[in-house]
Order: sequence, then structure tokens, then C-alpha cells
Amino acid sequence: MEFDELTKGYAERFSRRALFEPFDRLSRKQLKDDNGKPLDYEGIGLLCLLYFFEQKLIRNPKAGVKEFAVYLMNKASSVYSFTPDKWELISRTAINEFRPPSGKKFTVSYFNWESLIDESLTFSFFKASSFDMATNTQYYTLDDDGLELVFATKEFYSEFQLSINQLLLRKQLEKGEFKGALRQLNEMRMDVESLEERNVRLTHELKRNITSEETFKRYARLIDDMLLRLSMEHDEFQALQLFVKETKEALHMEHHTKKEKEAYTLILQISTGLEEVHHQHTNLLNSCTTLKTNALRAAQEALYFVGIDSFNFDQDITSRIISTPLPMESMKGLLAPFLSLEQAGIWSPLTLFAPQQVRGKREEREQPEFLEADDTDETEYRHLLRTHYTFVFRLLVDFIGEEGTVTLEQFTDHLLASGHSELTSIRLYYDFFLLLHQRSPIVQEIEAADGEAHLLDGVRQLLETRTLTVQELPEVIRPHSRFAIQNMKLTIKEVDDDAI
Repeated sequence: MEFDELTKGYAERFSRRALFEPFDRLSRKQLKDDNGKPLDYEGIGLLCLLYFFEQKLIRNPKAGVKEFAVYLMNKASSVYSFTPDKWELISRTAINEFRPPSGKKFTVSYFNWESLIDESLTFSFFKASSFDMATNTQYYTLDDDGLELVFATKEFYSEFQLSINQLLLRKQLEKGEFKGALRQLNEMRMDVESLEERNVRLTHELKRNITSEETFKRYARLIDDMLLRLSMEHDEFQALQLFVKETKEALHMEHHTKKEKEAYTLILQISTGLEEVHHQHTNLLNSCTTLKTNALRAAQEALYFVGIDSFNFDQDITSRIISTPLPMESMKGLLAPFLSLEQAGIWSPLTLFAPQQVRGKREEREQPEFLEADDTDETEYRHLLRTHYTFVFRLLVDFIGEEGTVTLEQFTDHLLASGHSELTSIRLYYDFFLLLHQRSPIVQEIEAADGEAHLLDGVRQLLETRTLTVQELPEVIRPHSRFAIQNMKLTIKEVDDDAI
């Protein structure tokens, strides 16, 4: 069992649980009516949420304690016996549990079992919508957390509320429930407004909270998810508009009875409302696209410049080296990213003797060309290589004998011990064995390439009637500090005439 995986995302899970904390507080309150019947305070809290949710749907900005008290009297007068003043006190108590009288946000403290530290969560269920100076009355409306709590009682998240409402609207239109579809449109409009507020808040958070690459990637994934969801909702809006248009045309051809005329009037209202909500949603999609292209790029650039401003060479590099004595290897690794490549401005004296270009003003300029090596120099160099290879191979034959097998590592150790260590300090030594491995097996019948003397002519003469086979081994040897080569198995044996 992965114990750390078990508590991953604990804060988010607890925040979902803490959303219902006001109901727990209300359930602990005790109050009896005039007949001694206990009041269901927890149910009053849910009625409070539903009441202000309804006021937000119908866009009523003037909803407060007294208005909610009037609703409670009309709704619960047949269940509980309270005076109007008592109902107002109950209404105020329920609202104060969701929005403390001090005006501060609702706070819940808890122990985070993922980070193993005490943390706190803040919620804003209600916010002030307006204030009446004449009557000294404060009006409230649901905030984001209040809406999320209402949606949580329906067992789905607020991010998908609009998509779910789109599905419900289609079902209602298919069944001909046009009045319910109008209400569904109001909920969809409110969902779009809530998403717009969340988009504005996300924009501010993006500019304020991005201080690391990890945070930037998290916001980038969040915006990508929003764009994907909004694009799918946009396509669904277009499908809904097409469906409403077809329904409207069908009713226009058949509205003869009173019921059909009422349905046609409702479908006209639905068509107009759907176009308004779709327009708001399209603006939201455009703003979210702009947020991704502009705000994310600006945040990434800000993150880059924050890193530049926060880097101090004297403090992060110089002070680190001086205050903490580091070995030479560590200092090379620490300074390497800040050192430029070595550059040297040199020229060859041979350029003084290069042929000069003498031409007139109208003559075409010749293209510069690289100097080519002389054939004489190439022949001398090949002779040098053949002499060196023959000398090394003669030492190898003397070490192996007439027939036998030896590894390159053993032969190299023999050279180091017998006074020929200078051979292992030049590159020709290693090139020779690479060439042997490439041409293996080597016999005397090797022909010279292009009619010239072959580099391995001396090797062929020393082999006589024998053959040389070179096989690579897995380990890597390092005879010299400048060179390393893969170990090889070298075998000299007589040529099998039957095999030939």
C-alpha cells in the first residue's frame, strides 16, 4: 500500500467536507416554538440557501433578513408557532452562520494529513449586494462558495453545472416542457455569469500567484481544461439553437389552437434567451482564449524576469565558493554554466605565401576555396602510418608467438612494462587497433586499394600464412589519461586450407 498516495489531495477533499460545516453548527442549535416543538435549524439553513438561490435566479437584488423571515412565516407557519419577531431572529441566525456578523469570511481550521501541518480554509457563502440608506437595511446574495454548496446538494460540481443544464434543457424541449426550459435558461445564464466571475478572479490570481514553474504549469493545465470544457459547451449551444429553430418553425406552421399559440410564444422567449446566453458564453470563451494567449505569456515572462532579478552572482556563486571550500571538481561543475567557450584568434603564416588574386575592376571575383593537401604530403603520411603500424604489429607478434590469443589490455600492459609506454600516448596506436577490428579477419591476400600501397602491407608480410582475427570485448580500458578504447581479443592462427 502506498501510504502517501492515500492522502493525496487531502486539502481538496476536506474543503468539500467543510462546505457543509454551517449545517453542522446549525444542527447543534436548540430552539423550541410556543408549543414546545424543537426547530429544525439545519433545514432552515438549507431553506436559506435555496431562498437566496431563487432570488439570484430571478435577479432580485433586494433580499435580506426581513424578506427571508417573511418567506419562513409563509412556509413554516403551519409547522411551527413563532411570533414575527422570532421568525426574524431565526432568519438572522441562519444567515449569520453562513456569513459572520463581523463581515469576515467563514473559517474552518483542520489538520492536513498530506502536509502534516495545521491549516485553515476560508469560505464566502454570502456577500453584500446592496444597502438601503433610508431603512438601514443590508441585502445579500449568494457568493461562489454558496453557489457551490447549493450545487453540491445536487451531487455535481459547479464547473459542470452549465453542461448539465444544457442536457436538461434539451430534454425539456424534447418533452415540450417550455416553462421549465425558461427556468433552465435562467440557471444557465447564472452559470455563465459565475464562470465569468471565476475567469476574472483567475486572471488576477495568475498575475499575482505565479512564482514558480510548477505553479505556472498548474494554471496552464487549469486554463486548458476550461478551454476544452467551454469549447464543448459552445458546440452544444449551437446544437441547441438549431433544435430550437426547428421546433419554432414546426410550431409556426401548426399553431392553430390556443395551446399551440402559447407554446409558440414560449419557444420565441426560449429562442431569445438562448441567444443571449450563447452570446455571453461566446464572450467568455473568447476571454478565456485571450487569457491563455496573453496572460499566460505575460506570466511566463514575469517568471523569467523574477528569476533573473532574484539571482545574485556574488551571493549565489562567489560567496558559495569562498565561504564553503569546495574541491576542484565541484567548482568546475558550479562554474561551468557561467563560462563562455574558449576562443582564440589565430592565423597561419602560410597565408602570406598564398597566391594573390590580381584582377581588373570588371572581372568577376573568384570564390574563396580551401587549400587542398598536396599528393606528395599524403604519400609521405601514408608511409608514416604504414611504418608505425608495422612496428606495433611486430611487437604484438613477438608477444603472442607463432599461434596464440591475447587481449588488447594484456598487450598494452606488456608495452607499459617493457619500456614502450610512449606508444600508448599517441592516437595512432588506438587507430591501428580500430583499423584491425574493422578489417578482421586479416590474411596475406589483402589487395592494395586503388593500386596504392596498403596501410597494412607490413602486417600482411609479418602474418605470412597465418590469419589475424579481432573480436571486441565488453569492457573499456584506459591506458592513458587522454585515450580510452574498448578491449579486444586478438588471435593469430594458421589458415585452414580446407576452409579456403
